[in-house]
Amino acid sequence: MNRAERSRLAEHARFMRRNMAAAEKKLWYQFLCDYPIRFSSQIIVGPYIVDFLSRKIRLSIELDGSQHYEESQRKYDEVRTTYLEMEGIKELRFPNSYIWDNFEGVCECIHQEVQKRRNDLWTIPLQLVKNKR
Repeated sequence: MNRAERSRLAEHARFMRRNMAAAEKKLWYQFLCDYPIRFSSQIIVGPYIVDFLSRKIRLSIELDGSQHYEESQRKYDEVRTTYLEMEGIKELRFPNSYIWDNFEGVCECIHQEVQKRRNDLWTIPLQLVKNKR
């Protein structure tokens, strides 16, 4: 990726951080921003921007709006997921509706995956990492 492409991608990531979708805001402010393992939002990984990433445990979290169910977007997402896997990054994907309909379940799923990837956290119950809910 050349410097101009990287700069364009970085500007788009900054824009996305400032203009998070409502589901992204909820997950970020009510769970991830104070989670014991550091997550960052709208992070560049190669030619892609991921919604949330923990570099330490190599875990990406994606929230999918309705556009992700169109055929062209599904193919793009498959290629992107393969790229992330080749970089050693596990990707968790959730439809935006899960944030509204099953927020506790989403948080539990993320916490369980973190526990799998970080053996030193296996004894921390989810109740201790919850906040602002």
